[in-house]
Amino acid sequence: MRKRSITRFKLNPKKPPKSNWRAFDAMTEEERHRAALSDPDAPPATEAQLARARRVPTVRALRKKLNLTQEEFAARFHLPLGTVRDWEQGAHRPDKAAQVLLTQEDVDDRIRYLNVRNTLLSILEFGAIPIVNENDTVSVEELKTTFGDNDRLAAMVTNLIRAPLLVVLSDIEGLYDGDPSLPTSQVISTVEKIDENVMALVRDRKTGVSKGGMASKLEAARIVTTAGENMIIASGRRTDVLTKIMAGEPLGTLFLAQGKAISPFKRWLGFSAQVRGRIQVDEGARQAILEKGRSLLAAGIVSTQGEFQKGDVVALCDGEGKVIARGLSNYTSAEIERIKGLKSERIAQVLGRRPYEEVVHRDNLALVQK
Repeated sequence: MRKRSITRFKLNPKKPPKSNWRAFDAMTEEERHRAALSDPDAPPATEAQLARARRVPTVRALRKKLNLTQEEFAARFHLPLGTVRDWEQGAHRPDKAAQVLLTQEDVDDRIRYLNVRNTLLSILEFGAIPIVNENDTVSVEELKTTFGDNDRLAAMVTNLIRAPLLVVLSDIEGLYDGDPSLPTSQVISTVEKIDENVMALVRDRKTGVSKGGMASKLEAARIVTTAGENMIIASGRRTDVLTKIMAGEPLGTLFLAQGKAISPFKRWLGFSAQVRGRIQVDEGARQAILEKGRSLLAAGIVSTQGEFQKGDVVALCDGEGKVIARGLSNYTSAEIERIKGLKSERIAQVLGRRPYEEVVHRDNLALVQK
């Protein structure tokens, strides 16, 4: 965590963005600028891609950076001149909206999760803006069918459609380095990693318990950045705040993505699916999972909590009870209790069979912290 002015999104100059319009539509302003300079022969956009492109709000700024006329810009990106003019005049802005009501169960089940994702992407294809809310009339907190708060819901939807940026608007300017009510406190421009120092900013110093709405926003930021995307917390009271953010103005607090974007399956596994039980692992297994990307073997298991079946989603916890990953269990909780701490070759002796060497295979395992 550092308070400093930096380029808002890091880029690897050795790996420029791919030269297709789908990638261009999802790029930041700086990435679009680089792509335009490095690859002037981008392929022409299809009709469906043009529909997505209508949501790009910074065409004028990009054209001016490239020092191109509208005609030159259209030729550079193989676009109709009228389309470029429409974008710059604001005609690309959607004038339709669609309401989508979700429950936790909609993203818990894998098939329903994919159906929701396809629905949201189809709405965007039609040039409309999906307005997503929780379906409070059927959500039951006692049955764990609620999202808990809108910040977590926003993070879930971001992962659902693999959006590269989530903007959360609040009643304050961003994450402060102290009590927001004190005149000496300042907004932190960029958070490179959500660690204990960052979480301490929203904890009560006496009780150690997280407090206020910022705690839920940091949890949303953890979900989004762990999945490989970015998030900004800014004030919703600023005039044209979204337009200014998309134009590259350094407003609020930017939380940078942690590593590469993960696959849709692991997004569902790590952040949407409900866990059916917990497996505590020893220090050696924790390091193997977090640092080496290994599978979980029976030898590294200390204990289980809850009853679960083969194929259920389970949380993997360290010695302090902190969840480090989620995965699909190859064995039931009763079977794991019998083979925990054993070498893999001894599983068949205890259970009478060994269908899997791994209790949780790395292909079916998603980290929830990096």
